Amino acid sequence: AVNDFLVAALHDAFPEDGILAEESRDDPARLSCSRIWCVDPLDGTKEFIARNGEFCIMVGLAAEGSATLGVVYQPVLDIMYSGIRHEGARLACDGAEHSLRVSEVEEPEHLRLLVSRSHRSPVLKRVKAVLGITRERISGSVGIKCGLIARGEADLYIHPAPGTKEWDTCAPEAILAGAGGKMTDCWGRPLSYNRSDVHRRTGIVASNGRCHDRVIRGIAPVLAEAGIDPGVGW
Repeated sequence: AVNDFLVAALHDAFPEDGILAEESRDDPARLSCSRIWCVDPLDGTKEFIARNGEFCIMVGLAAEGSATLGVVYQPVLDIMYSGIRHEGARLACDGAEHSLRVSEVEEPEHLRLLVSRSHRSPVLKRVKAVLGITRERISGSVGIKCGLIARGEADLYIHPAPGTKEWDTCAPEAILAGAGGKMTDCWGRPLSYNRSDVHRRTGIVASNGRCHDRVIRGIAPVLAEAGIDPGVGW
């Protein structure tokens, strides 16, 4: 129902734009559009089922293949993150609204790592050891994790697996970029949008930006040890 509502509203407001929504049949016609809306009507399904409140609704806009604008809404807590690349990011909560800015932590051993409650990769365990990370926080949903980084309450999220898709990353990336952070694949390459294959086969790394290059350098040998090809991913 959320998916249908958002898709219809976006189509009415922006009839010339393409739409890529998780619960809708993919229309190849979107590939000819310069702008595309990426819709995830419920990010954090397991958290929704568990009734722990760690799920959200995400709508992102990608222009010319780049995540440009994003909104992430956490309905249980009535928290809304929004952001525009190069223009800033904001948090609306408890009737107030304020700007967001990422932390300034650079040293990997001081980073606060966000990890998923429902799935954890063996590769991530090795990455933690290599980087010397000891602090972690459990959270559901990519959108909520990136919101916590944008708020400066965490510093890093690594998903070294092919499970995410374009609708999982578009809104969070735009918000994170607006707050001064960064999101790439596990080899530090920019994420592109509106592709025929919507899977993130080379994983994602989201950070405060300041630590990003060091983290990518630390991840590289771990991925190589695991036999993961940077050209095709998993």
